[in-house]
This record gives sequence, C-alpha cells and structure tokens, in this order.
Amino acid sequence: MFTIQLAGLSKEVDFHGGLFSVRPHTYISAIAKTDLIIIPSLNHNYELALKENKKLVDWVAARYKDGAEVATICTGAFMLAASGLLDGKNCSTHWAVAENFRMMFPKVKLEPGRLITDEHGIYTNGGAFSFLNLMIYLVEKYYDRQTAIFCAKVFQIDIDRNSQSAFAIFTGQKQHGDEVVKEAQTYIERNMQEKLSIESISAKFAIGRRNFDRRFIKATGNTPVEYLQRVKIEAAKKTLENTRKTINEVMCEVGYSDVKAFREVFRKITGMSPVEYKGRYNKEAV
Repeated sequence: MFTIQLAGLSKEVDFHGGLFSVRPHTYISAIAKTDLIIIPSLNHNYELALKENKKLVDWVAARYKDGAEVATICTGAFMLAASGLLDGKNCSTHWAVAENFRMMFPKVKLEPGRLITDEHGIYTNGGAFSFLNLMIYLVEKYYDRQTAIFCAKVFQIDIDRNSQSAFAIFTGQKQHGDEVVKEAQTYIERNMQEKLSIESISAKFAIGRRNFDRRFIKATGNTPVEYLQRVKIEAAKKTLENTRKTINEVMCEVGYSDVKAFREVFRKITGMSPVEYKGRYNKEAV
C-alpha cells in the first residue's frame, strides 16, 4: 500500500560522534508528491535544528498544501509548528518539553496530556516510545482495525492508549519573565499543604484576582487553581512512589481533606486513581 522512503537534505548524517550514520534513500527535492510524511523526534537544541532544517520545514508545508498528511513523533512537533501548519490546531509533544514548545509557538493549542492528536490530516504524538502507539494508530487509519490489532500483538504494544499524563513529571513552569508570578509560584510550592485560596494569594501580592489569573495563565499556561492542583498532585505522586503511607495520609499531607475531591483531581491530572498509581510505581507497597 505504501512505498516507504527516508528523505532528507544530505547524502549522509553522522550521529553521536559517528556512533552511527543515516543515509536517506532520496533528497526531499526529488519528492514533489507524497501521501504521508512522518517527522521523527529532533535533538533538544530546537532553535538550531529548525534553523538548519528550514528547507525541510518549507518542504513539509508545501507537500501538506498539495494534499499530503503529516505525522510528528515526539519533538518533531517543533518542526511542524515552525511551518505554521499547527497554528490554531491541537498538538501533543513530549511532556518534558511542553513549556519550551508553548513559549516558542503560542499560537498552537498544546495538549501535553494527550498521546495522539488527529486534526485536518495532521497527527502529533507524545514522547519517547509512545511513537509506537502513533504507528498503530496510523495502521488502523490507513488499513483497518484488525490489522492494527495484529500489529499491536506482534510488537506487544498496548493498543488504544490515549494519554501520557501518568508519565509526566511536573517541574513548574518558570521560563517566563513575570517576576510576580514566579514569586507566587514559589509561595504556592512552599505552602501547598495549607488551605490556600487564590484570593488570598493574589491579595498577598497586591494584585486583583482577575488580573492575577490573567497574568498567571499568560506566564504558565495554567490558571492559579490548576497550578496549585498540579503542585499538590506531584508531591502526592512522589510520596505514593516512595513510601508505604496510606492514600488518606498522603491526601492530608498535600492539603486535601476530602477524599473524593483528591481522587478526582488525581485522576484528572494523571489519568488514574491514587490506588492504581501506587500499584504501578510502588513495588514495595504492592
């Protein structure tokens, strides 16, 4: 059904000090028409990678306008976003680079919790080995469900996984220039076990609630409430991973008094319940 080619700008490229080399089948200039382009992950020097691959970025945009569909793996989303094709569209990438991506491409609707997005012939996916889920997704899209199931069984891939939230590590979102918001973030992190209200936090920094929300969202991509929840849940995750404490003990440590509310927020952020999370990551407790 497909003739698959590795296309590039160079005859040969060395990686990791010559540890291995890649020799594309053809140059992109030789491909004027194609059905599907799959952009692999980039190295983590995104600005340099985009600068040195501008011809490739332009080529992808031109082929998409000619009818090709485009899929990106992990940080390959940076290359597609640089083409402008993702502006106004939903997009996923590796959770660890979400902050950099959001800063570089504010017009893109980043959804770092999603494993795969599918919109107008553009597919994006999360990081690392989740590219296998994207491949299975494309097999089903272009072939059929039964073929996708067969491939998933052969390669032992969990089919229909749709979230990477369980793997995400929240480290804060501080690559911005709003010093007041940074101070507020630090205050939240240091006092997350307390019963904090956003009104009291905004008052502490002498900012009206509405203006505080607006500045916080612009700087971090989260509302203050979402940020507080993510800080609390990240602390809860680490405790569940490393101790034998009960769910109730962990809940109280991070400032929750309502079990139902804690479970709902935990599931919303991680995609699983506290009990499921502990069962997956705490071998000793299990």
